[in-house]
Formats: sequence, structure tokens, C-alpha cells
Amino acid sequence: MHVGPDDHLTIGEVIRRTGVSASALHFYERKGLIFSERGGANQRVFPRHMLRRISLVIVAKRLRIPLSDVAEVFAGLPVDRAPTHKDWQRVSRRWKKQLEERRRVIERLEQELTGCIGCGCLSMKACLLLNPDDALGGRGTGPVRLQQPDTTP
Repeated sequence: MHVGPDDHLTIGEVIRRTGVSASALHFYERKGLIFSERGGANQRVFPRHMLRRISLVIVAKRLRIPLSDVAEVFAGLPVDRAPTHKDWQRVSRRWKKQLEERRRVIERLEQELTGCIGCGCLSMKACLLLNPDDALGGRGTGPVRLQQPDTTP
């Protein structure tokens, strides 16, 4: 029996294959992350290629990537057919840029934490916690040094 990417799966089959609950699938569908159709007896069926989208949503959630970011990336994929290799390449290039920026932010945080914990605050001139006259307050809220792009070469 040949199984193709445009074959359809019942919601029960999708749950069994992905481990995602029916309520989560409905939620992802409302958010525009996945799509279903109505099959016989008005039953919800999913094109098999939605399994890849669901898998990427699962991974994104584990990495704490907001679903709005996932939806933005998925907006570049067709919903009426299985995405081609070219479609996935285009989308992955876009997502790669976002992931690289996340990685840079995490690496900066790691450097800041390592430096702060390891310094023992022996040098108040180099300490990144030092903020004379609340100079950083004018640059925004929260940890502005970590939120802003790194401008060091």
C-alpha cells in the first residue's frame, strides 16, 4: 500500500502519530498553524503533510519559541498541498535567521552570567551590574544590555 503526503489522517490517527491531544490540535488549527478538512460523515481529517508541521510546533514549544513566531514562519508554506523541498528551504532560511539571533542572545546571557558569577565584583569599573545615575533607564525597560543586539566586533 502506497502512502502519499496528500493522503488524509483522522484526528485519532494524528493524535496517535504525534502524541498531541485533540484540544491542542484544535488550538493549533485556530492559530493557523495546521489545517484540516472535512471528510466523510463530516469528520475532521488532516492531510498527512500536517504531521511535519505538528512536529515542528512540538519542537518549537520545547525550545520556548512563541507560537506566533511559528505561525509567521509557516505563513510562507502552502496549505493546499504538501510543501516541496524548495518551500521548506525558503522557510528554513527565514527561521534560521531567527534561531541564530536567539542563539546569540543566549550566548550573551551565558557570558554575562559566567563573568558576573566568576568576577566576585572585584572591579566595579568592569561590572555590568554597575549603572551609575541609572544611565540604562533611558534605553528601555528590563535587562537592556542583554536584550539589545551585540555591537561588539
